[in-house]
Formats: sequence, C-alpha cells, structure tokens
Amino acid sequence: MPFWGKLLGLIFGFMFLKIPGAILGLIVGHLFDKAYSQDFNKLGGFGRFFTDQSGLKQQAIFFHSLFAALGHLAKADGQVTPREIQIATALMDDMQLQGQARKEAQDAYREGKSADYPVTDTLSSLYENCHGRRDILQVFLEILIQAAFADGQVTHGELKVLEKVAKALGFKRKDLDYLLAAYEAELRFRQRGQQQQGSKSTYSQTQTLADANQILGVSEEDDEKTVKRAYRKRMAEHHPDKLASKGLPKQALEMAKNKTQDIQAAYELIKERRGFK
Repeated sequence: MPFWGKLLGLIFGFMFLKIPGAILGLIVGHLFDKAYSQDFNKLGGFGRFFTDQSGLKQQAIFFHSLFAALGHLAKADGQVTPREIQIATALMDDMQLQGQARKEAQDAYREGKSADYPVTDTLSSLYENCHGRRDILQVFLEILIQAAFADGQVTHGELKVLEKVAKALGFKRKDLDYLLAAYEAELRFRQRGQQQQGSKSTYSQTQTLADANQILGVSEEDDEKTVKRAYRKRMAEHHPDKLASKGLPKQALEMAKNKTQDIQAAYELIKERRGFK
C-alpha cells in the first residue's frame, strides 16, 4: 500500500498543530493511501495512465502481432498455400483494413513467415501492451484458431505454433484444448440448419446438444445454475462493448460479436432441451 499520504499528512499536521496535528494528519493520510491503493489496483496499476494516450499504439501492436502470427502459422507446415493467403486477405477485408493499415498488415504477415521470426518476443510485447487482459488476448488466440481451421483441420505444425502462442499469452495447454474443441463445436453448430432440403441429416439432436454444451464449457450433468453461470462467463468474455472499452480494435469486434451469437444460440438450445427457465 502507498505511504506518501501518511508521510505528508504527518509532516504538514506537525507543522500546523504540532503533535495533535501530526496524529490527525497521519489518520487522514492513511485513509488517502488506502483509497488510492484500491483505485490503483482496480484500474491495473500504471496502465490506467496510458489507456487514452496509447490507444493507437496498442491497436497497432495488436494488428502487427496478429498478422505476423498468422504468417508464422501459415508457414508452420513449410509452405504457405494460396488458401492461407486468401484467409489472411479475407481477414483484412473483414476488419476493413485499408491504405497504410493494410500495407502494414501485409508487411507483418510477410515478416511472420520467416523461419527465425521471433514470435515469442512479439507476443510478449502484445501481452505487456494489453496489460495482460485475458479477454483481449483470448480473442487474439481465437482468431488464430479460426484461421488454423479454415482449411478444414489443424495440422501438427499449426498446433505447435498455437501452443507457442498460447503459452506466450499466458494460457495453459488445457485452455488451448478447450478453445480448439469449442471452435470445432461452433463450426458444426452453425451448420446444423444448413442441411440441404430433402436430404437426411447426419447431425443428430444428441450431437447438437453435445456441441452446445461444449461451446459453453459445461456437461450434461451440470445443473441449471452452473449452466447459467457458464453462459454469463462466456458472454462476458466476448461482449463487444466490454472488449471495446478494454482496447480491442473495433475492426476485431465483429468476430467477438459472432462468438456471442453462437454462445447465445447454444444456451437457448440447452434451455429448450433441458427445460430450463
């Protein structure tokens, strides 16, 4: 806890009222230090001083790190395919990156393809500039997971890169495994209504419910209270307004919005199937 309030209170109190003033100043200073400490911790230490001034810098670091990591991911199997380039280009389009911002994203992608690219150092810088905010870093990791799945499956080389990224961002292997499984479930869940008319569905109600549970991170044995708590947690992790207030670039918010739609749909299905209110 800070001590400057107590020290100054003691000094100025003694100057004006001698011993009684010193005691009074010490008490007032203690209350000031306590309130300041709580405010400081709540806002993330020195990070609160830089939230506004460094907004552009943080977004620049986010995008540079993202596209460099995408390039590194694409090169994981030795050769960057046209499909992987298409994925990165589509992501730039989705994020509406134009002009200089798009050029810098392309440059970062090329840098990341280098075999000796220091991806861990880059991600350490991202972690520091995001002040370790887990929800922002999770969206970053989820974008990479989405890119890895874009050609249908995650290869061994891509998985190794994702492991490296997850570790650098403070995620454990079990966290990565959950996010991978959840995204696979989301892909199947989104396609549940896309069966061709007249064809026999291969996606059963049991599989649908299992995927909905996986998206929320719950099991079929969990009670209504547990499911609702998991739903609220997942929604909080991806709520666009909350993420925007923490510094996630607005160009990346659309992906978070898509996540919340999947989470909402999964929760509604679970409620319907299990008779929750």
